Amino acid sequence: MHIARKRFGQNFLQDALFVRACIDAIRPQPTDTLVEIGPGLGALTKPLMAQVPHLHVVEIDRDLIARLQQTYPPAQLSIHAGDALEFDFSTLGNHLRIVGNLPYNISTPLLFHLAQFAPHILDMHFMLQKEVVDRMAAAPSTSAYGRLSVMLQYRFQILPLFDVPGSAFNPAPKVTSSFVRMLPLFPLPYPAQDPVLFATIVTAAFGMRRKTLRNTLKPHLLDKDFQALGIEAGLRAENLSVADFVRIANYLRPPSI
Repeated sequence: MHIARKRFGQNFLQDALFVRACIDAIRPQPTDTLVEIGPGLGALTKPLMAQVPHLHVVEIDRDLIARLQQTYPPAQLSIHAGDALEFDFSTLGNHLRIVGNLPYNISTPLLFHLAQFAPHILDMHFMLQKEVVDRMAAAPSTSAYGRLSVMLQYRFQILPLFDVPGSAFNPAPKVTSSFVRMLPLFPLPYPAQDPVLFATIVTAAFGMRRKTLRNTLKPHLLDKDFQALGIEAGLRAENLSVADFVRIANYLRPPSI
């Protein structure tokens, strides 16, 4: 019997109805390159493998790795032992379909890590804390809208699918979860000339979210710059769209001739 480890954020999905709902949402096809992050006790792994000839998994827990090795032959299951936060997903090729019940304690940094590999990804389906999914999908000028919203919506279409109660897991978390679909945007609707500068501007703007843009972006923009951009300096970061943040970054770093 495996005891869930808090340091790995382990809450194992066990409700068969919600397992089926996840698989139905993913709709795995035999030709898919499927990658599961944190297979755990195999709630999703087993039904996924029933529909694809081969599955990749990324798992950090050595006990769970040993269990997987005893259950599935290498011809069916490739186990990538280690931390998903450090894994290079591009080594698995292109058109990746990534799924998982993500550890809630590392969900935000893991989503940022995965965003780097968007050109290699076909879609992603994740179980996450509902509060995180609400932030991912939030619209401007709402309380949930923030840095996570902007940085993920820059690269992905975010589609919340359904909520899952804590009772569907063991151990049961004290929060509601949500299953979400993420579709990479190709081409990017609002491409930043300098993605690093774009990320810097977004981080600075939300660094003190109750302050106005005139204060948070003072190192980058003067009043005349806000006027040139057509953006009110008295607004807060939460009032700007993804397109607005891209316009600011591209204004500061125009394309070279």
